[in-house]
Amino acid sequence: MKMKVKAKFLALLAVACASATPFFNNDIDIDIDIYGISPRALPNAPNKYAPASVPCPSVRPSIRSASTLSPNETAWLETRKKEVVSPLTSFLTRLNITGFDAKAYMQQVSSNTSDVPTIGIAVSGGGYRAMLNGAGALKAFDGRTANSTATGQLGGLLQSSTYLSALSGGGWLVGSVFINNFTTIQALQNSERTWDLRTNILEGPDVKHLQLLSTAEYWTDLVKAVHSKKHAGFNTSITDYWGRALSYQFINASDGGPSYTWSSIAMMENFKTGRIPMPLLVADGRNPGELVIGSNSTVYEFNPWEFGTFDPAIYAFAPLEYLGSDFTDTHNGSCVRGFDNAGFVMGTSSSLFNQGLLRLNSTSIPETFKKAIASILEAVGQANDDIANYPNPFYSYSGSTAAISSRRELNVVDGGEDGQNVPFHPLIQPARNVDVIFAVDSTANIHNWPNGKSLVRTYERSLNSTGVGNGTAFPAIPDTNTFLNLGLNKRPTFFGCNSWNLTAPAPLIVYLPNAPYTYMSNKSTYDLSYSNADRDAMIENGYNVVTKGNSTEDETWPACVGCAILARSAERTGTDLPDLCGRCFQRYCWNGTLDSSEVKDYEPALLIRTGAAGRVAGAPWGVSLSALVAWVVWM
Repeated sequence: MKMKVKAKFLALLAVACASATPFFNNDIDIDIDIYGISPRALPNAPNKYAPASVPCPSVRPSIRSASTLSPNETAWLETRKKEVVSPLTSFLTRLNITGFDAKAYMQQVSSNTSDVPTIGIAVSGGGYRAMLNGAGALKAFDGRTANSTATGQLGGLLQSSTYLSALSGGGWLVGSVFINNFTTIQALQNSERTWDLRTNILEGPDVKHLQLLSTAEYWTDLVKAVHSKKHAGFNTSITDYWGRALSYQFINASDGGPSYTWSSIAMMENFKTGRIPMPLLVADGRNPGELVIGSNSTVYEFNPWEFGTFDPAIYAFAPLEYLGSDFTDTHNGSCVRGFDNAGFVMGTSSSLFNQGLLRLNSTSIPETFKKAIASILEAVGQANDDIANYPNPFYSYSGSTAAISSRRELNVVDGGEDGQNVPFHPLIQPARNVDVIFAVDSTANIHNWPNGKSLVRTYERSLNSTGVGNGTAFPAIPDTNTFLNLGLNKRPTFFGCNSWNLTAPAPLIVYLPNAPYTYMSNKSTYDLSYSNADRDAMIENGYNVVTKGNSTEDETWPACVGCAILARSAERTGTDLPDLCGRCFQRYCWNGTLDSSEVKDYEPALLIRTGAAGRVAGAPWGVSLSALVAWVVWM
């Protein structure tokens, strides 16, 4: 009996630790398992960072057309749709949509899962600003966060979602969560192995578990790993160094996780069984010699099974696990595995930040080592500072254009370089049938605040129906001056509420722009270090952005979120939503009003001055952590 009581108390202690932010500002050393981050069991690359030749599977990997979803995704979706019914039912019921029986509705549509709302979350790029603001959003959406399922909260939205897309800094967030076994944001904050942003990433982590004696040794490790890839016969770029550096901050492994791959997500038990959403990372293609990425550039996605694009220049996908293989050779029994290193994939989506690696003079790296690194970077060539080199899986593929199929390599760059800094692209593909997208926008458009430009770019691209639009549809979006003049960039706004007014089926967009609720979160994209206090304040502000200050700004906000989720499903089933939803749409839907007059300046003030609306602090019953630990020892 004593052991059972102790086990229960330890579980309670773990919850208390995960919810009590102030505790972990103290010099208290608690085992990492209390933080909720379990080391992944799938560091499955055959030779650490270097891709390696391996025997091909019995069915040789091949390129497939993008005319349908992959068999893997199709089968997974069937499982996920069934799994999402229970958390979505609980979530919608908690939102208290007056005049609507959410439980009865979900029971009705669960017999035909195509009527169950399909939810997507899109997290923008923007460096650590985007990562931390997006982290606040996910923390608010995650039903595992302490108090997130209370009145006025949105906990459970993450568990109810089917897709989670990201790029650049948002990709660091999603990569951190998934590569660490779909952990919580609080666990990442509390861990000593992840998200310690106090030291500039160029100088290396300052955490005892990594056992790195100096910045020079950190760089020696980066160079050694990248050289192993080059010696294996693969071209490298600055993105390789950048990706390895990111791994030390975002992967819970003492050596930066050189054996962790993006495709291993597909092998996670909680993913295979459909209990968590599907992560999608976005990157852009760049033609040789091209320095400016145009709006018609190819948009690539990395999902757990594949790398490829729905764009017409390629319109195909390659098996991610076997990138680097010769897909034109149907006879050789050898394939390649390990190219899809998780850090390299995150680095590819954020390769704009390769420029940071050229700022060596601002770091404490020893001069002799700076010169050595500078020579390596110079050898790469300044024209390719911001690219990632990929062996072209679509070489000689008849379904792609000659400009693609004739190239041995693909140049892949930051997913936001085409101006679409919110990764809508994977979520608006008709094959995925997404009903609603919660778009967390941390783009730096004006004084490092967003102005809706990312949405404008995606809308404009969708209008090119005979080219890159490729059958995608997107709701009408106003110009950026209208966003600023009407305040659409500092409060939630719905776009596409009236689907009958759209030329083709399109998801409803719930736009959640970064705004100063409790903290001035417009940090520079190139700020490469944060104190723990600033990091946590950024996350707290993001929490308040998506909850409207725990609904202190509008007590009906959670119900309005529920109405947005239900809108497309209700149309398919011919269900009338209650009057409350009508009032929500009147309040939050953009009604077509334009104000394109020039904006002279934009300097927003804090929206909530009383502070800490999103913070959950303190242990149960007000007991100190030291007292709790003492009691456990005594027991």
